[in-house]
Amino acid sequence: CNFMSHEKCLKTLRAVCTCMTPSQVQVPVAHCFAPAAQKKRFCCVCRKQTEGSAALRCEVCELHVHADCAAFSCADCRCCHLDKNLQQDKLHHHWREGNLSAAKCEVCRRSCGSSEVLSGMRCEWCSITSHATCCHRVPPECTLGRLRSMLLHPTCVRLESRNFSKMHCYRITESCNQDLDNSDEADPPAAPTKDVQPAAPESGKQFIKVFDGNDAVKRGFFRLVPSCRGTKNEEVEAALRAFYLPDEPHHFELEEFNGLQHQQSDDFLNRNAGSPDNRNSPKDGGDARLLRAKPRHDDVIKVHAAWTRSSAPSVCVSETSTAASVLSEVLLHLDRQGEDMSNFSLQEVCMSSKQVQRQTLSPQEKIVDKLQDIRKLSLRQMNQTRFYVVENRNPTVQVSLLIVGLPPLTKEEHTRLMEEHLDIKCHLVTFTHYYDSQGAVALQISCFSEAERIYMLAKDTSINNKMLTSLVIPEIQVTVPGVAMSLKRVDQQVSSSGLYQVHHNSVSAPFSIYLAPIQGTAQN
Repeated sequence: CNFMSHEKCLKTLRAVCTCMTPSQVQVPVAHCFAPAAQKKRFCCVCRKQTEGSAALRCEVCELHVHADCAAFSCADCRCCHLDKNLQQDKLHHHWREGNLSAAKCEVCRRSCGSSEVLSGMRCEWCSITSHATCCHRVPPECTLGRLRSMLLHPTCVRLESRNFSKMHCYRITESCNQDLDNSDEADPPAAPTKDVQPAAPESGKQFIKVFDGNDAVKRGFFRLVPSCRGTKNEEVEAALRAFYLPDEPHHFELEEFNGLQHQQSDDFLNRNAGSPDNRNSPKDGGDARLLRAKPRHDDVIKVHAAWTRSSAPSVCVSETSTAASVLSEVLLHLDRQGEDMSNFSLQEVCMSSKQVQRQTLSPQEKIVDKLQDIRKLSLRQMNQTRFYVVENRNPTVQVSLLIVGLPPLTKEEHTRLMEEHLDIKCHLVTFTHYYDSQGAVALQISCFSEAERIYMLAKDTSINNKMLTSLVIPEIQVTVPGVAMSLKRVDQQVSSSGLYQVHHNSVSAPFSIYLAPIQGTAQN
């Protein structure tokens, strides 16, 4: 990860290498990447400067990365709301390293920021700053700092977001992210490593294109690695470094492409030969290799508990180990062996930087075969995959959407327009609120797939030459454990303009909110 340190300072080193970042994630939350401004920033993956090159910035947690480094960042964004998959009792500091200027350490009161290197830590919630060595002396629980009276506590916001990305939930502009989404799903341009630039022709140094799995071959995503004719082990080590993989080299090997795969790869590279991202690629294309994990008859996995932040127990799995046997051993480690196993399940979570994907494993599924399939698909994905033991629940699905942009009509006419243009299924959708003069309708939907369909269809629908807007409405919990809160209605109007006051009595900072009725009546 290009981290540099004095030898005498290594004993105080607390920064985590990029390849180990996925193991440090507490609650996996995807990022919202958008093009970054042309300012001097440092990439949180390779720790190099981003100025003058294509860079991305997370709109939620201020993570700065190069465009070709974004694939190697993990899902460690801020958790701004809870859903059935994310369970936490307290809000902890969310530390982000570097890109600080004129910052002072909260512990030692000395300068901790730098404009020359990636250094210093900052909490993305309360904005306190600290040295990496002083960070552990700060109490882990975050109080939201000076802005606590202006922020809605994340544990008070519940949003069932299974089929919705953070762009949908947080209403962040999606235009700047469409190209990025397409590049992940289709064929992104091949991006060479910044650490491994092709040498000048007269140097005679050769490079090889290395793919980390079948998915990388399909999408044409490779990294350039210097060719070491002396020993294959050095090439494997260089390939692991290029893909930020922390595993031991003797577990991997570089395979030659067969004719069909090589031809498909070359066809893709020829199509993208004019891409600016391929300007550093060797003219002759170089040799192509596939980085593979050697077959394993047994393995060790860590299984996290979804309901606690305690350390994850390690479980040894063999060729006969199934999800049910792993689940039984994990419950034994968590002192819950007396409970019915049918109330729990094993869940696979892929912590990609752009989307967190969850899949529940069947009790008979072989774990070793599952790990081997993931490694064949992508070694980078394997490094960003973890397993959770979750409690089986069947919560009532209630997704709330707000459709805006309708003409100011009556309730009956709004209902007719919605059923006509959006093909509303009445047995799954309930019209909860009508805002006639504003041309808005609130829907409550009891099916995730139907909510996703209506949301996407409304974005592409126009009525009277005006495009509709769809918004996902979160549920605000009035009473949350650990956050004492009470809401009280004041019947008497505060002012002649019709404002009503709502009191928020929290432990940290009581305050009041003033609400204005939409149509001049208190019941709205």
